[in-house]
Amino acid sequence: MFDSLADRLNSTLTDLRSRGRLSPEDVAAAMREIRLALLEADVNFKVVKSFVETVRERAVGDGVLGGLNPGQQVIKIVNEELTALMGTGAAKLRLKSSPSVILLAGLQGAGKTTACGKLAMLLAKQGRKPALVACDVYRPAAIDQLQTVGGQAGVPVFERGADVDPAEIAVWGVQQARQQGRDVVIVDTAGRLHVDAELMDELVRIRDAVKPDDTLLVLDAMTGQDAVNVAETFRERVDFSGILLTKLDGDARGGAALSVRAVTGVPIVYASVGEKLDQLEEFHPDRMASRILGMGDVLTLIERISENVDADRAAEMERKLQRSEFTLDDLLDQLRTIRKMGSLGGLAKMIPGLGKQLRGMDVDDRQLDRVEAIILSMTPQERRSPEIVNGTRRARIARGSGTSVQQINALLQQHRQMKKMMKGLAGGKMPGMPAIPGLPAAAGTAHKKRRKKR
Repeated sequence: MFDSLADRLNSTLTDLRSRGRLSPEDVAAAMREIRLALLEADVNFKVVKSFVETVRERAVGDGVLGGLNPGQQVIKIVNEELTALMGTGAAKLRLKSSPSVILLAGLQGAGKTTACGKLAMLLAKQGRKPALVACDVYRPAAIDQLQTVGGQAGVPVFERGADVDPAEIAVWGVQQARQQGRDVVIVDTAGRLHVDAELMDELVRIRDAVKPDDTLLVLDAMTGQDAVNVAETFRERVDFSGILLTKLDGDARGGAALSVRAVTGVPIVYASVGEKLDQLEEFHPDRMASRILGMGDVLTLIERISENVDADRAAEMERKLQRSEFTLDDLLDQLRTIRKMGSLGGLAKMIPGLGKQLRGMDVDDRQLDRVEAIILSMTPQERRSPEIVNGTRRARIARGSGTSVQQINALLQQHRQMKKMMKGLAGGKMPGMPAIPGLPAAAGTAHKKRRKKR
């Protein structure tokens, strides 16, 4: 979502970084570019004005212009102010009662019902025992959808059909959850327009009936500046305690994420970064600011690896490293682990420097599907001993996987490079890194090409 904004900011800040000294005119020109970049990203204009003025005052007033490496210091200021714009730290749910009640509200089409399932799955991973309550009695099949989502998340869904008052359903659902020993109840309400007084009154009745510990406003990150108007109206009526952003993986301009916290003063608690139920993350303003500025997000990457990498398998892989063994089955296992952690492009942006290197290149996740198809079209013996794969076998594998012999040759070459690299690691040497299936080969050689042109 932030690619366009990141490109503009990085271009401006890279120009500052390359200068030995900065004049007030240099800072003024950079601030104009930053202002345009934020406005084009659909950030609220009042937020943009305040942000740019704060950065300019700090850059001019903190002794930056005559100091050592002023460009780096300006980048540091921009990073700090971007973080402050989205919040001072990761916000947490209060979850005081037993069971704790979380009320989800939002506009129609914001992704609220799916967000209920994602939040339930995330809380279950954290050791909670959540339950869902279906209070959307207006949208056709809304209750069925919540039951489906609840089944996928492995949590119970309490519903009484579409003919019962939503406030009554909410109270009954909390009682059922208490009887079944559930410690968190997530109440799914009907999507409503913020100008619909009758439905807003109903939401207030539900809130007053169940007295939630947390009320989360579900906002579509692709709605731009209008998200601010929506948030302000909901805050006036139900006084929500946190924001859950959906569709942060979309291709809109991302203004909502940078505006809504600054305007409402309410923290962003969660962000949905994909369509799958396990793709909901706690929102960290400092990490998001680092991603926007192309600095990576190593902490989130480490957390994803910890969640998806089995300790026993990691120990076995370490033993294979020591023995210089790495089969195609091992490669397939590693690729499947990578797929669990998210898209290749998203992961690349978390690695400092690599996101910039890949910007504008085609990072194709479907390449991983092709690699998997090739390996699965091989016999167990071929996977263990790829060197036996001759021309006849390659033609057979190509037909079975729907690929070409050239693609099979490329995969086998990559596998040989990986084994060579691991043998070097075991011997204390570090050969050149092989290409990762799915990442463009140009990513690893772009700097060499630029050097040759010079």
